[in-house]
Amino acid sequence: MKKLLSLLLALLFCLAPGLALAETSFDGSVVSSGATSVSAPFGGVVASLFVQAGDRVEAGQVVAEIETTKVYASEGGTVTGLFIQTGDNVESVSARYGAALYIAPQNKYSITADIENAYNDSTNKYVNIGETVYISCTSSSAHTAVGEIVAVEGTTYTVETTSGELMMEETVNIYRSADYASSARIGRGTVSRTAEIAVTGTGSVVAIHVGDGDTVERGQLLFETVTGDLDGLYAAGNEVVSEVSGVVSAVNTSAGATVNKGDAILSVYPDDSLEIEIDVEEYDLGAIAVGDEVRISFNWDEEGAHDAGGSVRMISYLSTASSGEEGASSSDAVYKGYVAFTPDESVRLGMTVVVTVPDTQAEQ
Repeated sequence: MKKLLSLLLALLFCLAPGLALAETSFDGSVVSSGATSVSAPFGGVVASLFVQAGDRVEAGQVVAEIETTKVYASEGGTVTGLFIQTGDNVESVSARYGAALYIAPQNKYSITADIENAYNDSTNKYVNIGETVYISCTSSSAHTAVGEIVAVEGTTYTVETTSGELMMEETVNIYRSADYASSARIGRGTVSRTAEIAVTGTGSVVAIHVGDGDTVERGQLLFETVTGDLDGLYAAGNEVVSEVSGVVSAVNTSAGATVNKGDAILSVYPDDSLEIEIDVEEYDLGAIAVGDEVRISFNWDEEGAHDAGGSVRMISYLSTASSGEEGASSSDAVYKGYVAFTPDESVRLGMTVVVTVPDTQAEQ
């Protein structure tokens, strides 16, 4: 019946050139032309997800965090030779410099000693790891220090100083008492420099929490890494951000899951991907064309405050299915049409609309 009416209107137009054709309207809905993936910039375990499907996100918004591997100071001291920068691969830097960074211990003197020169008393011939000892130079009583036995092997042992000043390579006596009594002497040794502590790690650096020359304590956080290499040696912390504004269409992972670099964390329908999809029945194809300017009315907005203009971007040449309208034959085809428009903040995916092609004036 509708097809017949369309033919009758066309006949009337031919017979009455001054007759204005009626507006043609199409039912439609808000759709997206495609989603954009927000990918993991590096690998690791997902620590937190801050969005779910249907949420709106803005460009630059943090949508997830990936756990980092945290590297702590095993001893207190001073940071020396800080060779890493954010974005660096730790293994590569360590292969070149021997470590990511070094810590010069607070116990800066180390003494290799033995019990050969201990006072001749059986108790002085046996030392224990962890003992506090008192050190005095054999040639100058002005050089004294306090230390701790950190290693024992047979008749030899190692002392690291905790305070005091000594001279490199000088010979010192070691005592159990602070008054340096001869009867408390447990050995003799030579002063050397305590080796710096090499700090290494795996993965790529996303955060550094210390600087060269900083004093650190045991257990203090030094730097953080993530799995794999970073693009362009660039690191923005362990956060994953959306590069576009739009609506989250799907979340592809969960907190606690392991992701690899490049894996899709979630998908977003960008704002600039929103358009109107309409069904154009074959007998209406003459009433609408690509490039036509149209009016878009949202069914929820009875007052028309959010009406918008748009233009027909495309009308498919491939039919979908018969219209299914009462009275229409099974051969009546339906074609998808797409209307480009600029959405405002009120527009949501799936909203139903009416797209109207304005009146056209027949030639006189």
